[in-house]
Amino acid sequence: MVTGTVTGTATGTTAGTTAGTATGTTAGEGSRPTAPAPVAGRHPGTTAPTESVAGTVRPMLETLVGTDVRVRFVFWDGSALGPADGAGTLVVHSPDVLRRIVWAPGELGLARAFVSGELTMEGDIFALLGALRDATPRGLRTVDPRTFWHGLRAAGRLGALGPPPTPPAEECRPGGRLHSPARDARVISHHYDVGNDFYRLVLGPSWTYSCARFAGPAATLEEAQAAKHELVCRKLGLDRTPGARLLDVGCGWGSLVLHAARHHGTSAVGVALSREQVELARRRVEEAGLTDRVEIRLQDYRELRGERFDAISSIGMFEHVGAARTAQYFATVRELLGPTGRLLNHAISTAGGSRLGRRTFIGRYVFPDGELLDVGEVVLAMERAGFEVRDVESLREHYARTLRCWVANLEAHRDEAVALAGRPRTDIWRLYMAASALGFDEGHLAVHQVLGVVPAADGTSGMPPTREGWD
Repeated sequence: MVTGTVTGTATGTTAGTTAGTATGTTAGEGSRPTAPAPVAGRHPGTTAPTESVAGTVRPMLETLVGTDVRVRFVFWDGSALGPADGAGTLVVHSPDVLRRIVWAPGELGLARAFVSGELTMEGDIFALLGALRDATPRGLRTVDPRTFWHGLRAAGRLGALGPPPTPPAEECRPGGRLHSPARDARVISHHYDVGNDFYRLVLGPSWTYSCARFAGPAATLEEAQAAKHELVCRKLGLDRTPGARLLDVGCGWGSLVLHAARHHGTSAVGVALSREQVELARRRVEEAGLTDRVEIRLQDYRELRGERFDAISSIGMFEHVGAARTAQYFATVRELLGPTGRLLNHAISTAGGSRLGRRTFIGRYVFPDGELLDVGEVVLAMERAGFEVRDVESLREHYARTLRCWVANLEAHRDEAVALAGRPRTDIWRLYMAASALGFDEGHLAVHQVLGVVPAADGTSGMPPTREGWD
């Protein structure tokens, strides 16, 4: 996520679907919506349509989601489509939703309407997303010509045509060269410098924004995050080498380096690009009395030169590197390790790889420039850089459960979250995390820990004979 990331093709598609699909079955046109008051009404100078909004938009919705979707769709005039006892309700508060779709057909227009508050969701978010996913198996990255024509016709009849609405302020469109240090710093700040108090509500006491590892059904999120930290330490051999020097690339709020120093006597350096994360991580190190063992730096991994470490962890940071920079990334960390040094790369992956497009919900509002690589490509890139890959482990189901815990935390503290980060940001995070959880549930997204070692000249690896002690 993050300093971990949770995104991907399937995630972005699901999230975009939720941002604005609808139902196609008729259920009580003329009934009043049980929804917040509209944020906008009929545009000045237009005449009221002779039929309900639901009747006007029905052709567009039926070409978009069919006629059997289990979601109710309520419009600003009180008319509705869809079953009242379905998976949930999407409320369209304004004709500006149609105007956004006309100017940005597909996922981006729907995302803008959702972030602006012109389109809202009611009911269980996971059930609602699941129903919309089932109705739009191809996703909403693009809209076919027939659907667009029906949408344009409906917008004209409802007085929704006009100049393009201003995109929400939360939208990120970074400039500069892709994955340059300056651009990477800006996109990292967009996601992680939202406010430490906001992330405290989402993450809980563990202060860990990456996949946890649940030992059993009764394990709490905090216990599972501690178990993940210990798993990383054991894979890197820190439990067998007190005083070993660890580098954590993308250290977030410092939870892993603190764990390693406390439990294994590790001397650790954590680097990150988020100023807010670094500030809090340094404070946590001071409060723990570990300033003699742990150093937190505001530093790009590309600036690391001339140092030597026994082990390197990269937990949820690799998604920000980019396919074009992968060889450079692994070559850089390889040069920081001596013989028998180990690297653990923990990252979200997807079969075939996926770049989070600039016209997607995730690409514009959550993780600009994010890229997911196929785990096979990760293994190959590590081997080309000089690593011997010794272990690959998938934690896919664990990430789905982790994300559901984060969504539950955010929903339980929604009012406080809105006060800290604003309503749009709170809704963006809830949607992206819920959609990502479904992506992991279904197997469209995965997360892998890939462990590599730098063999000595005589082939010595320093690896234990089995995985005993890792579980």
